[in-house]
Amino acid sequence: MTDRNPTYPAGSDTNNDEHDALRRRLHEMSEEQFRRQMTQATYLLTQGKGKEAIPLLERCLEYRPDDVDVLTNLGGAYVLAERHRHAVPVLERATELAADNPAVWSNLAAAYLGKLITATGERQTRALAAYRRVIEIDPAYPNVHYHMGLIFIDRREWDDAHEAFSRALETNPNDNDARTMRDRVREIRRQPPTPQNN
Repeated sequence: MTDRNPTYPAGSDTNNDEHDALRRRLHEMSEEQFRRQMTQATYLLTQGKGKEAIPLLERCLEYRPDDVDVLTNLGGAYVLAERHRHAVPVLERATELAADNPAVWSNLAAAYLGKLITATGERQTRALAAYRRVIEIDPAYPNVHYHMGLIFIDRREWDDAHEAFSRALETNPNDNDARTMRDRVREIRRQPPTPQNN
């Protein structure tokens, strides 16, 4: 009678081959799970559902802690969920790994700023520095000039605000919001100085 479950000596080629095959299969399964979770998280982010994407992206980060796409998406999800303090270290790590990636810096600027209405002068300054880094990398990166313009308005830096909205329109001539804001700032600049516009 033939033994249907033969044993092999320790260290035999057959035993090693089985272990290698198992390792490969486990790796493939992990990769497949990672891809599924990233796809699902990316879809949620496109729907503006950052809070729902966070658990998926946190699991992806455990699997690939230095993956720039994971870090960027997780940081963006934290920003969407208004968890800006969580976003900052994640996105700062991404800038270390991808110093020339404008999306990383743009997300970091949003994380530094938080909500404009409650942002301190220091947070605004850090956000502006990150936005300027985006412009160094890609002067036409979408919405950067517009967001800078909003910060300058809050700081009552009207000349800088006007320039920022003008640059936004150079980047995207169809940006009606930027045109409206530039026109409002232009009117403020024409008025005599008052406590409201100084």
